[in-house]
Amino acid sequence: MSKQTYRVCFCFRRRFRMTASEAPKEIKNLFDQYSENGIMDADHLQRFLIDVQKEVKTTRDDAQNMIERCTNELKHLNIFHRKALNLEAFFKYLFSDLNPPLESRGVHQDMSAPLSHYYIYTGHNSYLTGNQLSSDCSDVPIIQALQRGVRVIELDIWPNSSKDDIDVLHGRTLTTPVELIKCLKSIKEYAFVASEYPVVITLEDHLPPNLQAKVAEMVTSTFQDILFSPGSECLKEFPSPESLKKRIIISTKPPKEYLKTKDVPKEGEPQKEKTSGENKETPAWGREVSSLKDGTVTDYKQQDLDEDSNDEDDPEYGDPKSADCTQYIAPEYKNLIAIHAGKPKGGIDACLKVDPEKVRRLSLSEQQLEKAVLTHGKQIVRFTQRNILRIYPKGTRFDSSNYNPMIGWTHGAQMVALNMQGYGRSLWLMHGMFRANGGCGYVKKPDFILNPGSDDEIFDPRASLPVKTTLKVTVYMGEGWYYDFHHTHFDVYSPPDFYTRVGIAGVPADTIMKKTKTLEDNWVPAWNEEFEFPLSVPELALLRIEVHEYDMSEKDDFGGQTCLPVAELRRGIRSVPLHNVKGEKYKSVKLLMGFEFV
Repeated sequence: MSKQTYRVCFCFRRRFRMTASEAPKEIKNLFDQYSENGIMDADHLQRFLIDVQKEVKTTRDDAQNMIERCTNELKHLNIFHRKALNLEAFFKYLFSDLNPPLESRGVHQDMSAPLSHYYIYTGHNSYLTGNQLSSDCSDVPIIQALQRGVRVIELDIWPNSSKDDIDVLHGRTLTTPVELIKCLKSIKEYAFVASEYPVVITLEDHLPPNLQAKVAEMVTSTFQDILFSPGSECLKEFPSPESLKKRIIISTKPPKEYLKTKDVPKEGEPQKEKTSGENKETPAWGREVSSLKDGTVTDYKQQDLDEDSNDEDDPEYGDPKSADCTQYIAPEYKNLIAIHAGKPKGGIDACLKVDPEKVRRLSLSEQQLEKAVLTHGKQIVRFTQRNILRIYPKGTRFDSSNYNPMIGWTHGAQMVALNMQGYGRSLWLMHGMFRANGGCGYVKKPDFILNPGSDDEIFDPRASLPVKTTLKVTVYMGEGWYYDFHHTHFDVYSPPDFYTRVGIAGVPADTIMKKTKTLEDNWVPAWNEEFEFPLSVPELALLRIEVHEYDMSEKDDFGGQTCLPVAELRRGIRSVPLHNVKGEKYKSVKLLMGFEFV
């Protein structure tokens, strides 16, 4: 890797000297400070870990064990009798997986509170393999979601045209009862691979009572004793994730009556969606997430408050005035439902009314949420203290793109459902949010969001709040692209020109992005730049990190990304692995960064 040649034309080649990966000046200075005669032994490393890395409980034995782990991992280096580190080994340790950016504490939050006290890793239309209109349905994306740690899986179930069996639309829904059973069995098999905490299945149910009974038999025979069935009545309070370990929970609207007049899509046609006339959303990862702060959220003059048909005014909350209805209900289906869903008549005020005698789930589209937070922000926060709020993508996101999940999370919404089939910055935020709490799929909401005080005491994410802390981020350097990418991937004629974007996603006042300078023709860029981020609500902040390769004539190339929960960052100098646009970790690409709270 000392020199690299690029062909410019048939008769001309450019040669570039390759920069070796070596410790930045600040790392060298720290090694000199915490070593003696070029050797860092266990006593030296212990002082470094306590003083610089803020690992205040580190003992000498811990430091010695770390040296031994380093020497086992870095056998190719010249280590002094496996009892100490030289500069190269110290640098490699800092830049290795032995030095991750997040606390490795597993599940460490209190898991004994009601379900409504947690953000829950939630997918939308979990069975689709691609776009929302014509992609195949399969259990494969469901399996992949569960393996990643997703805890809420959505299934759509429809009757066929004659209403005598379960059928679903090509591309948008499961095609036969066999497919539904296959999905249920896959959920059972993979539900607790990544996490032992409960999996919720939300059913978008368009079935008459006889087919609801059929679904009930499928569900009970598949899940048997792991199915949580509290009975037909609404719960007065949700149980805790701890009490529901390795249980399956069903959430849908209770069957009150079947409306014969409800439209049933014809075979081969997609579910009807309202359209606003807006252009199809760009599927590329590069679209920035919208924010209430920057004014890029939906224009409500269009009044495009599209709802999936399962979330129309719920007959449970008022008898329909003009519908030919049968009064028969399927009790075995109703008894399955642990989390009752429904949307009462009367507008947003009725939807957000808190009933002290029972809890429920409410679903709002992303546009309905964006409109509601402008006028009912505190009511939403209060509603989510006891009840569950699910947010789903607008119906015009045919390409499986996504919206900004921070709007829902900052207002207490537990189930912010994103399309897992696509990729992009919104989904990266989702990945970052649920890296917290050991990646178990449940993240405890901050206490101030759960504070049931007066209206003046209810948390308002749009309010101007004092700064609690300032996160200081240092971007030292990066490496690994040379090994994970072809040498002409970024630029045909020269090595890449990398820069890093770093910033915060959180409440509007904290949200910001900054960037380093661009370093030309360098596979191992060393930026050595420092940024400060004042945080008014650090508990809800996510650290966004992206690397791009500058291109003068075209769109900048993507070089990696990650998103990290600020509340679980480890202070000190850390190795930060990067991921591709789909959220898959690169084998070699990573950044060396410093984190400090001041």
